[in-house]
Amino acid sequence: MFLLYEYDIFWAFLIISSVIPILAFLISGLLAPIRKGPEKLSSYESGIEPMGDAWLQFRIRYYMFALVFVVFDVETVFLYPWAMSFDVLGVSVFIEALIFVLILIVGLVYAWRKGALEWS
Repeated sequence: MFLLYEYDIFWAFLIISSVIPILAFLISGLLAPIRKGPEKLSSYESGIEPMGDAWLQFRIRYYMFALVFVVFDVETVFLYPWAMSFDVLGVSVFIEALIFVLILIVGLVYAWRKGALEWS
């Protein structure tokens, strides 16, 4: 039998976690001073008068490094719970995690051979 009262704490948490950011934005919007002027609209560069155009194009290498970092950061997020409960999960889960790590290693080797990890 499906009982809805078992999920009361979930709905309370969902409502509270949705209301807090909304309230924070509303309160900051009401209390923040609204002053527009040339100083407010200028870009800030560490107290130095801005020179040139603010639009710069970054090299694709920065994005490639960030992407590789995010992939391996997410890998550790997925592997941490597995490592904490390794003794109760068994051999089948170990093989699944090994396949997961091997797929990521293949991706790393591919990125390495393509030169995505070369800085210069």
